[in-house]
Amino acid sequence: MGYREVYQEWLDNAYFDEATKAELRGIAGDEKEMEERFYTELEFGTAGLRGVIGAGTNRMNIYTVRKATQGLANYINGIGNQDKGVAIAYDSRRMSPEFATEAALCLNANGIKAYVFESLRPTPELSYAVRKLGCTAGINITASHNPPEYNGYKVYWEDGAQITPPHDSGIMGEVKKVTDYNTVKTMDLESAKAQGLYQVIGSEVDDAYIAELKKLVLHQDAIDAMQDQIKIVYTPLHGTGNIPVRRVLKELGFTHVHVVKEQELPDGEFPTVSYPNPEAEEAFALGLKLAKEIDADLILATDPDADRLGVYVKDGQTGEYHTLTGNMSGCLIGEYVISQRKEQKGLPSDGALVKSIVTTNMADAIARHYNIALMEVLTGFKYIGQKILQFETEGKGTYLFGLEESYGCLPGTYARDKDAVVASMVLCEAAAYYKSQGKTLWDAMIDMYEKYGYYKEDVKSITLKGIEGLEKIQTIMETLRKDLPKEIGAYPVVSMRDYKKDTVTAVADGSVKPTGLPASNVLYYDLTEDAWVCVRPSGTEPKVKLYYGVKGSSLEDSQQKSEALGKAVLAMVEDML
Repeated sequence: MGYREVYQEWLDNAYFDEATKAELRGIAGDEKEMEERFYTELEFGTAGLRGVIGAGTNRMNIYTVRKATQGLANYINGIGNQDKGVAIAYDSRRMSPEFATEAALCLNANGIKAYVFESLRPTPELSYAVRKLGCTAGINITASHNPPEYNGYKVYWEDGAQITPPHDSGIMGEVKKVTDYNTVKTMDLESAKAQGLYQVIGSEVDDAYIAELKKLVLHQDAIDAMQDQIKIVYTPLHGTGNIPVRRVLKELGFTHVHVVKEQELPDGEFPTVSYPNPEAEEAFALGLKLAKEIDADLILATDPDADRLGVYVKDGQTGEYHTLTGNMSGCLIGEYVISQRKEQKGLPSDGALVKSIVTTNMADAIARHYNIALMEVLTGFKYIGQKILQFETEGKGTYLFGLEESYGCLPGTYARDKDAVVASMVLCEAAAYYKSQGKTLWDAMIDMYEKYGYYKEDVKSITLKGIEGLEKIQTIMETLRKDLPKEIGAYPVVSMRDYKKDTVTAVADGSVKPTGLPASNVLYYDLTEDAWVCVRPSGTEPKVKLYYGVKGSSLEDSQQKSEALGKAVLAMVEDML
């Protein structure tokens, strides 16, 4: 059927409610809007669903959520795991509670128990809850840091990580088989509760989760000594981090935690920012204002589902506040955790630091310094979670820390997704520890640069919307794949990794070896002087993303080198458009 026929079918079908039909009648004269909503199904990919909220097959609504859940239920029942149940969490976005309820009732109608949080909770707590409750899977209703008109649906497996092979393809296959909305099951909430299929969870999981975080504290002595001298500004950006971040900091003893009032309460409209991204400068405008008023040591911002942390730290000499990229804060936390663990009890012989392929090479330098393994995985924290599971399953490898450039890290194994709550906790502890030595976090960052080199990374994106845009993105990837450049900017290319073909091709002699990672449409160029470039299509947006990194001799030198390489990378790709 064409999009007009599908549109009419939604209007005629008794399965769809009157509110949905009223919304659709409202676009009857808008051919473009009608086409956009119905030309395709909202795709269930390896990260689940993500899209604009509204009526239609290409939108996030109770029907597309039910459809996805029916596919998940069919997969769970098909492999005989229905008795273990599914944990469900949701964030502060519009329709998040409703989508969580609809997902639960669909599972219930398929004979699968749902453990639903009583109110909004962070993504990492959902990851923890899946393992704590012994569930077969988890569902998190969130669109992370997307604009307010979006929502999403992420699926986790029993290890607490987002779905990876073979489960991702298995679930996607079952979702695709659900072609008739009338076959999707649901049931009444009260009946589900009466049958013990719908169980509300809350404080018991919260308490256990916070207890796991507190086990990771390395220097309570430093916190006790500095708790009255550290001033912290925190903003949850209208999301889920407000209660858990403040709770863990309070329980550890920090007495000066100042919350940005304008951004404190959950609000799916995110009224103080254009979109709630802790990478964006605008997200810190109110926090910086408050920090300057109270002379804060650091400013923390968590995104709506509290899995990503943005940071500003104060330079004690100039009084200036410096932003830390995800690479910088991740390495700062990783260096603190690994160095202090070594000092207190030594490092295991099979210790490992895990990072994604687009994360800073400073992580490699840290691993070399502490003589631990450095392991690379594809982009997406689920692959770091998968590595933790591998260590546990094989009995080889001790996870010490994991990070990715997109403002996410995890210092423990209690969860299998990045956690901004624990990152906030550890960074505040590190601030207390360094302050007890007369240093700021910025001093500690400069110490790392002097120790390992002035690494700097950046990313540029080229947005190419629509069907033509998708075709252009594929053309860019295939052109780069065929023509191996000898140099990019001022740097000779040492090798090219093609993760789609599982090849690493050396420029010098043309020799080829495998990447050792799963197939993915990603190209990575190893350059001289510890520089690199990576090109990959975005998994959630119509963009081709260009990551790159350099190593300089100073902040100024690395900045200049980064700007020059960024221009060269952009020019290389734009020439193909």
